[in-house]
Amino acid sequence: MSAVEQPGRAPGTPDEDGRIPRHVAIVMDGNGRWAERRRSPRFNGHRAGVNAVRETVQACAERGVEVLTLFAFSSENWRRPAEEVGLLMNLFVSALQQEMRRLHSNNIRLHVAGERAAFNHHLQEQIAEAEALTADNTGMQLVVAANYGGRWDIVQAARHLAQQVADGTLTPDDVDETRFAQAVCLSGLPEPDLFIRTGGETRISNFLLWQLAYTELYFTETLWPDFDRTALDAAFVAFSSRERRFGRTGDQVAHSKG
Repeated sequence: MSAVEQPGRAPGTPDEDGRIPRHVAIVMDGNGRWAERRRSPRFNGHRAGVNAVRETVQACAERGVEVLTLFAFSSENWRRPAEEVGLLMNLFVSALQQEMRRLHSNNIRLHVAGERAAFNHHLQEQIAEAEALTADNTGMQLVVAANYGGRWDIVQAARHLAQQVADGTLTPDDVDETRFAQAVCLSGLPEPDLFIRTGGETRISNFLLWQLAYTELYFTETLWPDFDRTALDAAFVAFSSRERRFGRTGDQVAHSKG
């Protein structure tokens, strides 16, 4: 389960007309293809992707986004060539070292969601240090999903609740959607309003399967290293044009706004 808490949006930030989503979730796809198109090693694409992360974090914070969740490394990514995985782990460590003080100075709180046991001890220490440094910050919440999978998230929540039933602290009838939502990662945070996937693919790819139930989906051909503030704003414009009904009719939504 996640121990993160829901941050509060400051009065007057750009949320009142629905143009800015509270929670943005992004699958950062296309680093390897970006490098290959430049006849460069794939790892150079991952390095360039770190720059896009930095700009996107800053832009989301400036625009009043409350939560930004980035899919950094999936549980399936371990299947990649060992050399690439090793380089990605080293990049993760160096990015944490370089960026955590920047995040702290910008009042951004960091949380890493996923199964950490597979990471080496040094990386686990870096994650804990970055989270501790930013724990009391009150600005945007940055969630980095690392060694994360949506199915894993659901299974670990089910196991947690099953153990409580076995211990006698819950009955089967106590397990409902609300209780289950409290057991998955990102509990305590608003569910994503907008899902963005770069790189031209139109899949969710085992990301936040429980949490994306009512999320608006946005796919772009832009490769992640080229995803900048202009591309982010285009996603926000598309989001603002959507009518979010949550099971209601369009007339009901219009009436609630009137």
